[in-house]
Amino acid sequence: MLSLHQLRCFLATYEHGSLTAAADALGYAQPSISEQVRLLERTLGAPLFRRIGRGVVPTEAAQALRPHAERTLAAAGEAHRAVAAVTAMETGTVRFGIFGYSRLYRAATLVADILARYPGVRVELIGQNSSAVVEDLRRGRLEAAMIALPVPNDEGLTVRPVARDELLYVSADPSRLKTPVTPRQLARARLALSETSWRAADSSRLLLSQALQKVGHTLQTRIEVEDIETVVEVVGRGLADSVLPRGVINELTPRLAPNLGWVRLRPRMFDIVAIVHRRGATLSPATRLVIKLSIAHIRETAEPLPER
Repeated sequence: MLSLHQLRCFLATYEHGSLTAAADALGYAQPSISEQVRLLERTLGAPLFRRIGRGVVPTEAAQALRPHAERTLAAAGEAHRAVAAVTAMETGTVRFGIFGYSRLYRAATLVADILARYPGVRVELIGQNSSAVVEDLRRGRLEAAMIALPVPNDEGLTVRPVARDELLYVSADPSRLKTPVTPRQLARARLALSETSWRAADSSRLLLSQALQKVGHTLQTRIEVEDIETVVEVVGRGLADSVLPRGVINELTPRLAPNLGWVRLRPRMFDIVAIVHRRGATLSPATRLVIKLSIAHIRETAEPLPER
């Protein structure tokens, strides 16, 4: 079978006109160069050199082979450099999973930080809801992700809680914000909630549902939408109230609904944000960097949790 080493020996012999000179140039013994040239000739079924005195002269077959050998070795060199560049994070793709509204936790700044360190990389932040992100993680489409807990069936995953963001009751009507809102009051409220396609798995809804069930009620909504920006605008128009994470309120209400106010829930409730990856996985340098940066950014917006 033709090998890169054989082609390298062939080109050195072609360029230097001597097996001995080729061996000196490559740092091998002359018999080793001769053996590689013979193996290449056997593979190709044609002689490549004729001996003349102490040197060699390329045959027509060698003349035909030379440009192909040069291109092959050049391509192999490029392949090696491409892999080395990815390992060194000079180029390649950084792929990281995020849940829906986590993009509001300074995701653009996260991207900017990655590109500032490694301007040649391509960045992919993937995900809508935490449950979908976890499924991509299980299937090997992602190395790691930032999600909101809980994770259904976390077997086989390493889960690292890093921050918590308090859920707050928001309204455009100040009269509804005089005291903390209880589960019984939530049961009577006209609520607008996001993540409607993921309502059965959404972490915030699960927390609200559990609190209402404890007092004999079920979570009811008046308005269902997909994105959290629409919820903020709907509440800003006084069409409904909602329950939103503090980080979302801080990020969105100043520009989408500056008239909104908020009050705490009683008992207080928190979305827990965690980094997850497959248990025992060896994470790439790119993924380790994104994890480090994403933790730093989420902790600037939400309340940091102590490391376990």
